[in-house]
Amino acid sequence: MYCVYVLYSETYNKTYVGYSSDLESRIKSHNEYATKGWTIKYRPWKLLFHEEYSTKAEAMKREKALKAGKGRDYIKKILSEYISK
Repeated sequence: MYCVYVLYSETYNKTYVGYSSDLESRIKSHNEYATKGWTIKYRPWKLLFHEEYSTKAEAMKREKALKAGKGRDYIKKILSEYISK
């Protein structure tokens, strides 16, 4: 099972889209374990939402779609609902 996930940094108002076969470990990596990369600059990250896929290819396709125009709009909609709570 693969997950496509969107993380949100409230401190910096940033989002990050990725995929993983182990979502829990991946989030820990973004928040605690990683020592280099883009995401370490914007810690802490919260899981905004995730979707599950049965294959890596499906997850990679969805990740790419979320990083494109309509996908970014979809994330902005979810984010605005999250912020307004």
